[in-house]
Amino acid sequence: MIAEIAGLRGLEEENNRLFIDAYGLHNELSPEVPEDQITLTRPGREKDSQRLISYAIGCMMGRYSLDEPGLIYAHAGNVGFDATRYKTLPADADGIVPITDEQLWFEDDAANRVREFLRAVWGADTLDENMAWLAESLGAKAGETPDETIRRYLADKFFKDHLQTYKKRPIYWLFSSGKQGAFQALVYLHRYHEGTLARLRAEYVVPLTGKMQARIEMLEKDATAASSTAARNKLNKQIEKLRKKHVDLLAYDEKLRHYADMRISLDLDDGVKVNYGKFGDLLAEVKAVTGGTGEE
Repeated sequence: MIAEIAGLRGLEEENNRLFIDAYGLHNELSPEVPEDQITLTRPGREKDSQRLISYAIGCMMGRYSLDEPGLIYAHAGNVGFDATRYKTLPADADGIVPITDEQLWFEDDAANRVREFLRAVWGADTLDENMAWLAESLGAKAGETPDETIRRYLADKFFKDHLQTYKKRPIYWLFSSGKQGAFQALVYLHRYHEGTLARLRAEYVVPLTGKMQARIEMLEKDATAASSTAARNKLNKQIEKLRKKHVDLLAYDEKLRHYADMRISLDLDDGVKVNYGKFGDLLAEVKAVTGGTGEE
């Protein structure tokens, strides 16, 4: 970093000398540049890691591709989407990426796909090292595995960072069942179409409802067979937490079914603010997006 700063200072001072010579300003200006005035974007590990996650999400959604530079898909309604342009890291089939706090729910959730992204970019040999680096950069907690840290960041912080980056006009929309965190999924605005909500329900919400109920029943059996009061109490806490999530998810499924039947279409010319408001409280941070200020 010191050498980089010195190099940039030299370039800026040489530019100043050329300017002074050209306009005869030797008695007016000095070519010297103080270090605090050097035009330099200094690296921030946490911010850079957040940007990396955002780019990885973009690759999952098909907005970007590891095989081609620049923006790949930003049209409307998933029309003209070409899956063959994403060979190194296949884009998601429907532009829907679930976010879960546990690995057991979906194989294609965002955290698992971040792992796939790191493997695709830097290879399997350094995957564990890169997962650890990314988790540490995002603020790993004591006792967490890298996967748990990345999963927690995606579930709790990614969308907030995304809102800030895009000035409350997100391109990845967070469908969320509410404060219990039973269900969350990102949907790419440009790949949304009239059948997206029906697919969201059929492929993710309804199966998750069944999986959650099965998990509750399994834990109840484990609690009954527990050999100690402490173990039984721990299991009962897990059961109670899951039951609350299950009730939350059932209520969300009913609302989602209603909106899916409406087959809502978007007009991108209306802007994010107007379109985001078409989905009631199916989405997260509705007030921030529809009631805030910002450029379209």
